[in-house]
Formats: sequence, C-alpha cells, structure tokens
Amino acid sequence: MSLATETIASLRQRLASREITATDIVNDLAKTIEQRNPAIGAYLSYDVEAALAEAAKADATLPLGGVPIAIKDNINVTGQPCTCGSKMLAENYTAPYDASVIQQLRGAGALPFGRMNMDEFAMGSSTENSALGVTRNPWDLERIPGGSSGGSAASVGSDLAIAALGSDTGGSIRQPAALCGCVGLKPTYGRVSRYGLVAFASSLDQIGPITKTVEDAALLLNHLSGRDAADSTSLNVAVPDFTAGLRDGVKGLRIGLPKEYFVDGTHPAVSAAVQAAIKQYESLGAEMVELSLPHTDCGVATYYVLAPAEASSNLARFDGVRYGHRAANTTDVLDHYMSTRAEGFGPEVKRRILLGTYVLSSGYYDAYYLKAQRARTLIRKDFEDAFEKVDVILSPTCPSPAHKMGEMKNDPLTMYLEDVFTIAANLAGLPAISLPCGLATETGKPLPIGMQLVGKSLDEATLLRTAWAFEQSTDWHKTRAK
Repeated sequence: MSLATETIASLRQRLASREITATDIVNDLAKTIEQRNPAIGAYLSYDVEAALAEAAKADATLPLGGVPIAIKDNINVTGQPCTCGSKMLAENYTAPYDASVIQQLRGAGALPFGRMNMDEFAMGSSTENSALGVTRNPWDLERIPGGSSGGSAASVGSDLAIAALGSDTGGSIRQPAALCGCVGLKPTYGRVSRYGLVAFASSLDQIGPITKTVEDAALLLNHLSGRDAADSTSLNVAVPDFTAGLRDGVKGLRIGLPKEYFVDGTHPAVSAAVQAAIKQYESLGAEMVELSLPHTDCGVATYYVLAPAEASSNLARFDGVRYGHRAANTTDVLDHYMSTRAEGFGPEVKRRILLGTYVLSSGYYDAYYLKAQRARTLIRKDFEDAFEKVDVILSPTCPSPAHKMGEMKNDPLTMYLEDVFTIAANLAGLPAISLPCGLATETGKPLPIGMQLVGKSLDEATLLRTAWAFEQSTDWHKTRAK
C-alpha cells in the first residue's frame, strides 16, 4: 500500500523506527499525484526534485521530521509561486519569504510540498472561482470539493497529500473538509500567526490544518501555534500539547445543541447523520443541552458586510505598480489602475470589492459597516452566554452534501448561504472543527457529511478531545474516496 494513504501519526512511527525514509514518502506521493491529480485538480504546482532534496536532509528525530505537508496557495513559501488562485499573481509573483507557519513547520521537521488550488483570494465556497482551473470532489468528480480551501481538502480526501494547510475566513477549512470527508480545524483567532498569509479579511482569517484524523490535526496545531512578533494579532498565550488529553473521553461533558442550527432546509441525510452523532455522544456519556444563539439569523448578513469591507481595503494593494499583473498599453495612471484590476480580478472578487467599497463609503458607513460591527458583538455575546452552560456546541458543518459543478455558480446568494453554520465561529473568533459523521447515499455516489463542533476561546484541547472521542467510536474517518 502506498505511503500516501497513511496519517502523520503512522508515518512518524515508521520514520522513527527507520522502517521508511522521508524520500520514500515523497516518491509515493509524487506517483499518486501524477496518477490522480489530473482528474481532481487539487495541486496547482509541486516540485518533486526540491522536495526530494529536502527529504534527503530530513531529521526524523524532530516531531514532524520527514512528513510532507501541502500548502494552500495563499500562504507564502520562499521561492514558490503564491497565486491565490488569481490571474493577478499567477504570471510573475514568487514568494520572497516564508510565512511564519511555514517557518514553524520547517522547525518541526515537516516538508512543505505543493501549492493547492483555491477560490480566488479565498472568496468562494466551491473552488470554482479559481482563475487557474477548477478542483473536483474526489468522491464524485462531477461535484465541488467546497472552498475556498478546496484543493487542500480534495488532496487530503483523495490521499494526494498526507495533510494540508488551509485558511478559514467564514468556513473555508471546515466546509471543504466536510464535503471531502476530512478533518478541518479552525483555531481560535490569534492562536496561529497570519504573517505570510495573503489577507482576505484580516479580523476573520485564520490558518489551520486539514487532516485525515483528529490526532493529526492536534499534532499540526502543536507546531502552528504561538506568539509571533510579526503578527500583532497573534496571542501571547501558552501552547499546550494538544495531543495530551485526546483520550480523556467525554463522560459528563456538556454539548450544546442550538435550536437555530437544527432547522428546516437542511438536507435530510445531513440531519439524520448529525442526529445519529448526537446519540453516539450520549452513549459515550456526554450530556446534551438545548440552547439558543438568538442572533444566528444575522450571521450571514453581518459577514457579507464585514468581510467584503476588509477585502476592499486589503486588495487595494494589487494596483499593477509593485508586483502582480500589469495591464499593457494604458494611457494614464487612472487607466492603468482600472485596466489592471479589471483584467486581474475575477467576477467574485470584483463583486466583493464593490460591495465592500459601498458599505464603507460616505453616507453608508453607519447604516451598514457600523451596524454589522454591532451585530458581530451580539453574536459573540450569544456564544459567551452559551458557554456558561456548555463545554462545546454541535451542529452540521454544511446544510447539504456537495452539489454538482456549476449548479450555484451563477447564484452567489445561494452559495453564500452554504456557510450559514460556519460563519459565526469566525465572527466570534472561536475555535471550530469539522469531522466526518456520515454519508449521503441517495445522491448517486456516496458523499461525505461533516459535523461541526465549536469550542470556547483558546480551548482547542476540549474541542479536539470531543472530536477524537466520536471519531474513535465510529468508522467514518476510515471511509475513503474511491
């Protein structure tokens, strides 16, 4: 069996015993990518020779020594392209530095390997918005993998990667992980440095792992977390060993079930799988507590005011002057700016820039942006009140299994509603994880269903322990795309 099918934990054991080498892993991955990536389209690029050179020097005594990790294409790695899935950066931009998370992974012995496809500038939920080609769901190539970290999730879900990094602004790690049958973890805002991540919405973005198991997510979080002087929003808090308490069980744990997340409109297979997961937790000794998050219905509207507003500001830097795409044959400075941005950005990015600029404009700032900030405070307060009663909160990750390619491409509002269960954790800055909990079988080919757990701020340890208990008591994480 190919080493590409294994987990970080299993590879580490075999590397430590010298049963295999890092070179063996890279070679097996390269063969698998060559065979399967053309159909799936998860990788935008990868450099086997460079990876083999690093593998030859890998130190198997380090915590992640010799393990290749795939990288979403909005995280800078020295000497590699960083396209953000956009024409704006695809032509001539090469990263001049390592993001802080890449430095940390290298320090733990991991090998950054490959650039993963994504919705352009992380704006989308299907990876159909990439200017460099679509990524397909490995469970059914006619369906989306989710987004914006669709390449990362599709690669892990199809054993094209051992594990991957993604970024999550409104569900962009958890949603594709759910649709591709993986584990996706969004840490607490500030737990992981954003330095070197190309910004979409700076108060919402967070880097996190997409893995095959909860244990692997905990292993990676150990080496992604920590205070970074280069990121003023990173938190100066202790980093525990997130693997230490995984096996402590959930007996007596209080799990919240918000009534607003169990509503009509959710796909029947999703509802059934999540209800079965609730019963499984009860059998493990957890206590279910019904509760309310009363401002849930404000979440999507709040997000789609605040995130585009921040995107409008962050993407102003792409002007064709310093780097990136530059329009030819322009007549003056204004024509240069307008032509460069018109040519370089795709439709979804333009849509969000226009929306963000509008809500920040004179005369509309108070009516939209300021009101959304107040709504965000109320959403955060809902969670604070809820966590006085419970330890974690459980919900579906997505309202439906993966839809068919192109089905929602011309209906952005419906696509935005796909993030209805994931957005609130970003608005509140809370840690959240998605893990497999079932399969939808009435969709033709079976499709994965994900369950979301949301935890208290900086309490990833409880979140991971809760996820691990369910994972190990079921076989859903062992079910792989064919």
